Amino acid sequence: MESASDRRKFARIATDQVISFSMVDAGDQLAISKDVSVGGIRFEAVGCELELGDTIRVTFNVGEHSIVAVGLVVWATETDPITTDIGLEFVDIDSDALRMIEDTTEVMPSI
Repeated sequence: MESASDRRKFARIATDQVISFSMVDAGDQLAISKDVSVGGIRFEAVGCELELGDTIRVTFNVGEHSIVAVGLVVWATETDPITTDIGLEFVDIDSDALRMIEDTTEVMPSI
């Protein structure tokens, strides 16, 4: 039987860090990242409503480096009445940032 990690397009790095995100041209909100890959990031947001297709700017760290990327909400799942698990697919991210993520997935176990 195929495992979830076998079906993934990209290796993921498990994270548990505070990140910031915002709708493009809006104020920042805080969230907790769950994992990141070269394809996108999954995070848990509290008290906000995001819709499929929304464009979001997200700021997070990989090692000692701060990365800013823009992505599209490709899925959103309510985990309780005020918390939403968000899947964001990167559409605009610096190539150096992608290399940092890729390099990190090579040295850390992916999920």
